[in-house]
Amino acid sequence: MNEDIFEITREPIDKPGLERRLLTGAAGAVVTFDGVVREQTKGRRVVRLQYEAYAPMAVREMRRIGEEVRERWPEVERLGMIHRFGDLAVSESSVVIVVTSPHRRVAFEACHFAIDRLKQTVPIWKKEIFEDGEEWVEGQRPAESAAVSAEEK
Repeated sequence: MNEDIFEITREPIDKPGLERRLLTGAAGAVVTFDGVVREQTKGRRVVRLQYEAYAPMAVREMRRIGEEVRERWPEVERLGMIHRFGDLAVSESSVVIVVTSPHRRVAFEACHFAIDRLKQTVPIWKKEIFEDGEEWVEGQRPAESAAVSAEEK
């Protein structure tokens, strides 16, 4: 039985903690992707980002991605995916993915696949707040009833 980790959180992501939670003696490689808020998009200065998520479905979809990873790379030891929602400042982590495996190539390939699939299929939406306005990335706006916004709870 694997002990993979799939979470959506409002709190800052503890990247070293996630790595420690996933590392076992069988792993010879740990590959971590840390997606951080950048200060510019298409020449516009970003003040902050706001992420909204349909949390139950997002976690289910992350688990499904984990199943895909394990089908393609059965030698993956453990996998962790944590995405943050709410308001994030420049340089804060919005998503962290950690893959452990006996060898580096598998860990790199699986991690690359996992972030690409997460961006394609997990119901998380990003609003960029600029100095001169704001917009949902790619014109997407989450359904009001499905999203978990920073103002809830």
